[in-house]
Amino acid sequence: MVASLLLLMLGAAVGSTRFDDLFALRHDPVALQIVADIRLPRTLGAWLAGALLGLAGAVAQGLFRNPLADPYLLGSASGASLGVALVLTVFGLSPTSTQWAVRLGITGAAFVGAVLAVLLTLVLARGVAQTLRLLLAGVIVGVVLGAAKDLLTIASADIMQAIQGFMLGSTGLVGWGGCAVMAGLGALCVLLAWALAPVLDGLALGEATAASLGLPLGAMRAALVVVLALATGTAVAQTGLIAFVGLAAPHLVRSVVKTTHARLLLLSTAMGGLLLMAADLLARWLIAPQELPVGVLTAVLGGSYLLWLMHRRAARGER
Repeated sequence: MVASLLLLMLGAAVGSTRFDDLFALRHDPVALQIVADIRLPRTLGAWLAGALLGLAGAVAQGLFRNPLADPYLLGSASGASLGVALVLTVFGLSPTSTQWAVRLGITGAAFVGAVLAVLLTLVLARGVAQTLRLLLAGVIVGVVLGAAKDLLTIASADIMQAIQGFMLGSTGLVGWGGCAVMAGLGALCVLLAWALAPVLDGLALGEATAASLGLPLGAMRAALVVVLALATGTAVAQTGLIAFVGLAAPHLVRSVVKTTHARLLLLSTAMGGLLLMAADLLARWLIAPQELPVGVLTAVLGGSYLLWLMHRRAARGER
């Protein structure tokens, strides 16, 4: 959290000219407005979106008892993007709008799409008992829903540019309204996930052990799926598709500390926010005054991290 606060202050200083003197802003009303209305909500929005993805990744990995599970592998991100594309096409909305009703509508469409995608994955996989079948079902659902989104985009050429930016992932259009939506729904997701943490602890010991604890697994699993879908849908609706944050954040936390899911969920939330905020600052700074799509940068960095992690495990003889 201390690192996040430092990066938040740094984010207010990073602009098209790389770094600005924050102490001189009080003498320049235009520069002050740029910082207050563009840079700060963007930087804070990057942290909130990363926190939601980190929470979703920790929930997915605990729920499906697989360290490779994340919102993308289970199809929820593809479902959320399809829901957003449908709303943009049918109602003619703009993803750049800052109106509360529009932001909530896009978030609601992403949530519904994410829930339906996860449920479809579970139906195809016949539950969560077989990990390999679950992951294969998630990949299939993600590909099919992604293809449906592409067909919809081709049929409605006027939204093609908006969808293209959405697919690359960007925090540049996040305003204070988007931050408020992510903060409110994110707080709800964190509270629900924290309350359901004992279920994840029980599942980590096996199905039989969790059932012997007297936990209503069916209802609690459904609640965890809702948390996963709501967190993913909210983040995707505001920033588009950003890869590897939900997968890497829980891994980084586990590499530092071994703990139960109650603390793991909170730490993964904070770690996800820190990762995406750092990636957003790097995307703005590397080729300033232009900037890289943050989703592309996280994919490159996250993929490199996972390759290094696999190499290290192979060197140790781990499976």
